[in-house]
Amino acid sequence: MRLSSDDLSKLADLAIAAATEAGQMIGESRPREVEHKDGGASLASQVVTEVDRRSEDIILGILNPSRARFELGLLTEEQDDDHSRATADYFWCIDPLDGTLPFIEGRSGYSVSIALVERDGTPRLGVIYDPVEETLLHAISGAGAFRDRQPLLATQPTTSPTNDEVLSVFADRSFVASDNHAEVLQALGKIAHDMGLTRVDLDATRGGVLNACGVLANPPACYLKFPASSGGGSVWDFAATACLLNEAGAVATDIHGDPLDLNRADSTNMNHRGVLFASDAQLAERLSALVV
Repeated sequence: MRLSSDDLSKLADLAIAAATEAGQMIGESRPREVEHKDGGASLASQVVTEVDRRSEDIILGILNPSRARFELGLLTEEQDDDHSRATADYFWCIDPLDGTLPFIEGRSGYSVSIALVERDGTPRLGVIYDPVEETLLHAISGAGAFRDRQPLLATQPTTSPTNDEVLSVFADRSFVASDNHAEVLQALGKIAHDMGLTRVDLDATRGGVLNACGVLANPPACYLKFPASSGGGSVWDFAATACLLNEAGAVATDIHGDPLDLNRADSTNMNHRGVLFASDAQLAERLSALVV
């Protein structure tokens, strides 16, 4: 079935309620048990806590009635892919606790992420809740992006004034550990210089969802995931923030500047084409040239 703008608004309200309730539970919790699950190319993708599962239970308890009413599929990090996303016109895409490593280490950088994605891979809703800052970000395709229900644009930082002297670069821990990170940082330094900026500031302390949100909060800024043989993050790491950046007037594409493949048939991984989030189109074009 096709969803109207009114349907999307109602579903956004449900996702906001689910993310907020789950996020508030997370904010009051500390992990008592840490498990390791099979698969995944990084420690972050292998670790799961009982809080991840409690968060997912809260979210699904609120969203499941909408699945029957609107014939929605489901993809969530803590359950096996049932491939309902391949047949439904839209599917919920859920990361109940993104940034598990910052969470178990007791520092900021984790969040709840819920998206509604169309079968062709277009993100139609994105909701993110930051339990530490108690901040809600959400976007509805065609209706804009919002921070705590107030309109949000990429040119209006969410937390602090734009620093025109700095290129803020957000990355995962895997980037810092990679063999070519020094080479990439050097190339980013040249891009910053060509843009009239004085330096590059690297932040590799957050989960992927808040990395993307950092792009909006600290322009000029970017978040990069290069194509790889494995790893590269999963659909639930990028679907909600892709909608948020799109609606805020920023850029959310693969590393070559093409639309993100958010409903990849053969895998939920995003390693095949990488990810590029940038605060503006000019910066995105310069970044894409790094892999040409």
